[in-house]
Order: sequence, then C-alpha cells, then structure tokens
Amino acid sequence: MLYIFDLGNVIVDIDFNRVLGSWSDFSRVPLATLKQSFTMGDTFHQHERGEISDEEFAEKLCQEMELALSYEQFSHGWQAIFVGIRPEVIAIMHKLREQGHRVVVLSNTNRLHTTFWPDEYPEVKAAADKIYLSQEMGMRKPEARIYQAVLQAEGFSAADAIFFDDNVDNIEGANQLGITSILVTGKQTIPDYFAKQLC
Repeated sequence: MLYIFDLGNVIVDIDFNRVLGSWSDFSRVPLATLKQSFTMGDTFHQHERGEISDEEFAEKLCQEMELALSYEQFSHGWQAIFVGIRPEVIAIMHKLREQGHRVVVLSNTNRLHTTFWPDEYPEVKAAADKIYLSQEMGMRKPEARIYQAVLQAEGFSAADAIFFDDNVDNIEGANQLGITSILVTGKQTIPDYFAKQLC
C-alpha cells in the first residue's frame, strides 16, 4: 500500500494564530483585526505553487492586510506557525515502512516554511520514503493533478493508496480520484485508525 500523509496538523502541529499573534506584536495592529483581514486567497495559493517568491508573497500579503512589517519580521511570524511534532504519527510511519509499505508526505507548503521545518523536525524526513511539496511540484491540493502526479511517481493505483489530511477540500479531492481518504480531526485520528491494522 501507499500511505500519503499531509504535514500540518497531521504529522506536525501548526497554529495560524501564532503567526498572526507575532505579526500583531511587531505591527501593533490588534490580533482581532488581523484575523479578519487574513485570507488564504490567490496570493497564498500562488506562493504554495511556487509561482511567486517569498519576498513577493510577503509584500503582497502585507499590502492586502495593510501591515507595515519588514521582511525579517514577516518571516519570523510566518515560521511561528509550527508548534511541535506528533511522535505517535512518526512511530506509525516507521512501522508501516517496516511492514513493507510505501510512506510519503504530500504537503501544501512554501519555500519560506521549508527553510524551517526540515531542520527543526528531521524526524519527518527520517520517517518518509519521499516528501512531495506543492511549491516544488507547481500544483497544490485539492487539484486532482497533484494526487495523480504522486500516484504516477510512486507507481500505485488510487485503489492502493490511503491519504490522511486535516482539510475537508483536500480529502474530497482525493476521494474523487478513488483514493481512500481519512479526515484528521485531532491527534487521535491516525493512532485510532491504525490501532487494529498494526496490531
């Protein structure tokens, strides 16, 4: 089987409020105001596909949110999203590989984040056979082509793949291709799913 794991809130806990809190501290703009003005719109999606640079992303997002931040301040806040690793998921990934399964990570991410988390959480790379990143592939979930690209690269059919993600749209996108998809709603979702399979 091919097991496909998302990164954020699946293998690593993330919290966007930490990003906005950091930007609020730097800019003195109230957190509530930033929460209202922050949207994962076209600029966000372009960045995840690698279509714009980190600097362009920072500049555009600051304009959209009317934020006066230096690139360093923006970057510092952007990296604050990461909370910590989920060791129970890392252990499951290792166990799956020991059993002969293929284990990969498929993440909507961006260059600015990949300058941080691979070094901060080396356990992720150690637990995966391959890591697929949206900005390197030029596409993002829930686009059908990104799932198809992973299946093709790995040599698996959709029927032989299981996908874990915390985003409903991403789950629906994979489901439409016939991939068994599990919505991760909390830290126990994946351990509970494998409680019987890995006995």
